[in-house]
Amino acid sequence: MSRFMNYAALVPFLLVSVAFQSCVSVSEYVHSEEVLVWERDIAVFDSLNRAEDSGEETLLVAGSSSIRLWDSIHTDLSPYKVMQRGYGGAKLCDFNYYTERIIKPHPFKAILLFIANDISGGEQDRTPEEVFRLYRMLVKQIRDRNPGTPVFWIEVTPTPSRWHAVGQIREAGEKIRRYCERHPGLHFIPTGDVFLNSEGLPDPIYFREDMLHLNRTGYRAWSERILQALQENGIVP
Repeated sequence: MSRFMNYAALVPFLLVSVAFQSCVSVSEYVHSEEVLVWERDIAVFDSLNRAEDSGEETLLVAGSSSIRLWDSIHTDLSPYKVMQRGYGGAKLCDFNYYTERIIKPHPFKAILLFIANDISGGEQDRTPEEVFRLYRMLVKQIRDRNPGTPVFWIEVTPTPSRWHAVGQIREAGEKIRRYCERHPGLHFIPTGDVFLNSEGLPDPIYFREDMLHLNRTGYRAWSERILQALQENGIVP
């Protein structure tokens, strides 16, 4: 009995360790706190998954704070039925860790992903290659549970506050775009041109005061491009 109890006490640690193996393979080291800090946010998704009705007609739109703050998402993406799963600061490593709790294992019309914090111009940024490898890990997880569901990756928005990192952001996005082109059921939604002005710079009219998150004008422009991509790929309401 004592041996069993000691083993049981180690289970949470072992699960975290296994989950991090993939992350460690593409970065120097990932502290458990970096991922587990989002536990409360994901617990909310657990409750929503039990309460919210969804089916094959539902779009799952998941990702970072731009998804969480999208208050008009149901109107903007109408007539599609939408399930919204966004949490602030999301990165691909923690999203990989929590995938099973964010993405319900049953059919959706399509899954749309926007995860924008892996490259922000800071010292802890991942390289474009690391971002790409984490994206592929995420796709594999989704395919294990939702094998036939179209998956759309929404290009990371070019924002004024992160413009200094745009080269790395674009390189990561290009790797993902090329991968999507080679694999049926994976789609890349380009949005960079939507938010640039005539000089090729991010246009402030689309952003909140922080020059990072979209305002109402930005969300309208974003939703138009997303709806266009869905229609072009045969994802109809």
